[in-house]
Order: sequence, then structure tokens, then C-alpha cells
Amino acid sequence: MGRTQRPDQILHTLQIRSLLVDRASNCIGPYSVGTMLDTHCHLSFPQFRDNLQKLLSDARAHGVAGAITISTTTSDALQSLDIAQRFANVWCSAGIHPLNCDEPIHWPDLLTAASDPKCVAWGELGLDHHYDDPPRPLQIKVLEDQLTFIKQSGIELPVVVHCRKAFSTLIPILRSSGLPADRFVFHCFTGDEEEARQVLEFGAWISLTGIATFKSAKDVQAAAKLIPDDRIMIETDAPFCTPEPFRKIRPNTPRYAIETARFVANLRASAWDDFHHLININTERFFGIPQAQCVVEG
Repeated sequence: MGRTQRPDQILHTLQIRSLLVDRASNCIGPYSVGTMLDTHCHLSFPQFRDNLQKLLSDARAHGVAGAITISTTTSDALQSLDIAQRFANVWCSAGIHPLNCDEPIHWPDLLTAASDPKCVAWGELGLDHHYDDPPRPLQIKVLEDQLTFIKQSGIELPVVVHCRKAFSTLIPILRSSGLPADRFVFHCFTGDEEEARQVLEFGAWISLTGIATFKSAKDVQAAAKLIPDDRIMIETDAPFCTPEPFRKIRPNTPRYAIETARFVANLRASAWDDFHHLININTERFFGIPQAQCVVEG
């Protein structure tokens, strides 16, 4: 059975599509027809450090015009910022991953990164209960410390959330932070329909990776059909989660974001042009990367 939308959701979707058609007709580059952004990857990781220019050129050649590189520690936040400053089509985030919460934390570095115009998000932050280490109490403490730090910083950026087997614990913590629910995105969603409903009822967004293309990921695919048009995004989480039919290729790279996008469009019974327009305007709305970033290629 197909998804049903309330009249207000239908109107909002039509408005988004109309806006994209108007703007896309006036520029080429990151948001022109046939291109998109990879909204979550890790370009500071060792797999990529020596070939960033080639990796980004390859991505553009395959329809992925740029990327947001996401940090996992406070030192990584500065490395991610350096990459974003070196490449016009790369942006970054500032945050501490739950699986890195036992590493040294230097809060001023996080503030330095978040204060730069090329930084478009906090995170990734959250909880990961798939692993017992770092201990869950430490994960929760660092998460709560980050949320307090974000609130006190006065820097109003959206927040990238990592959640693995921790929805019932994490969502109440996010809710109690006082930060707007619609400024959180649950990246690399690997939950089922019920967990997707929890996220959506909270008011947050959901972002899908190549995991959604896996034959074994029926729960994720079912959840993907529930996401409203105005709260869905696509990413790679590179170097992880290469989509089918390229799953054996390691590491994953930003170029494969478009493969996941095409799969999800088909999964949701959406025309590719419509879905492509939708995720581009959603990327602009959530991360604040303006359509003015469209650059005419000479």
C-alpha cells in the first residue's frame, strides 16, 4: 500500500518542487538537474586524506557536486574545517561521536569549528548501544554535555544525530535539551518502522545511506517509505555503507550518494526528477547551504 499524505503535506511538497524548478533553471552546479550533495561523509578519515581532489572530482563526474564532512572528535572538527576551507564544494560539522566519547575533548576546538561559515551543523552526536564500549553512562554524559554546550554557545546550527539501538533512551534526552526537534536529523537510519515513527513523532528528520539498498535491510526499506517528503535526506556515511550493486567496493565515497538516492526514489515510487529536486531543497532547508552556491562551470 502506498503512503498517504495530509493535504498540508501535499501542499508543502508541491511548494518545494515549484521552488526547485524555479531555482534550478537559473544555475548549474551543486543543485542543478542531475546533481546532489552527499550530506554526510568523513573526508578527514585516513582512507581519503591523500586523494581528496580526485575523490571530489570523481563525485562531481557522477552527479554528486559536493559533500558535508562530519566530525567525530574535537580534533577531527578542526581537521574537517580545514578540508571545508580548502574546497569550495565541501562543508563540515563540529561534534563528538558516541564511540569516540572516551577520547580527549577540547571544547574550544569545537567552538572554533562551529563558528566558521563553512561549518553547517553540530555533530555527529548521540548514543550507540550496539557496543558496550565506551560505557553507556559515559556516552550519555558526553551527549548531555554536548547538548548543553550547543545551547550555551548561541550558535544555531542543525544537529546530526547518531543513534544505534538507542532510540528509547536518546529521544527523551534530545527532547529535554530544549533544542528544536526539527533541527535534528537521525543520520544513517538503521531502525525499523516503529523506530522511524518514534523519530518522526519527535519531529526530527531521517537520512538514509546505502544500507537502504541492501537486500537484508527490509526493515529499513519499510521505514524509508514512511518518511514525509519534507523530512528525508540522502548520504553515504563514507567510507562506510557502499550501496548495492557496488557493495564490495571499499571504501565507499561520495560519488555513490546518487546511487542510494535513485534506489530510494524507486522504493518510494517517486519519479527520479521529483525525488532529486526534493532532496536538494531539503538539503538547503536543513543545512542552510544556499542555492547561491550553484557555480557555473567554465
